[in-house]
Amino acid sequence: MSHYAKVVDGIVTKVIVAEEDFFNDFVDDTPGKWVQTSYNTFGGVHKLDGTPLRKNYAGIGYSYDTAKDAFIPPKPYESWILNETTCLWEPPVEFPADGQDYIWNEGITNWTLVE
Repeated sequence: MSHYAKVVDGIVTKVIVAEEDFFNDFVDDTPGKWVQTSYNTFGGVHKLDGTPLRKNYAGIGYSYDTAKDAFIPPKPYESWILNETTCLWEPPVEFPADGQDYIWNEGITNWTLVE
């Protein structure tokens, strides 16, 4: 079985599981198009060493960039930057590597220690 995302005006509105031949008989007269997505693809890497498909598994609310042929998750914070290779959003400041718990603080555009 494969996964397909319904893309309307560049935004994923549905994700379904179906065989490819399902679309031979399926009549969908609603706007948008169906684009295959891979459940095992994240950040341009296939979890099972297969061929990655469209950078990321599609989710409702994700965008589909036709030029990049990639599904991109919603931007979590205004200051975060799209990694063009993985098509994932990254903070402008690296996560601290001291083993403690942090949350992103958009007000100061930095990580705040969780007390």
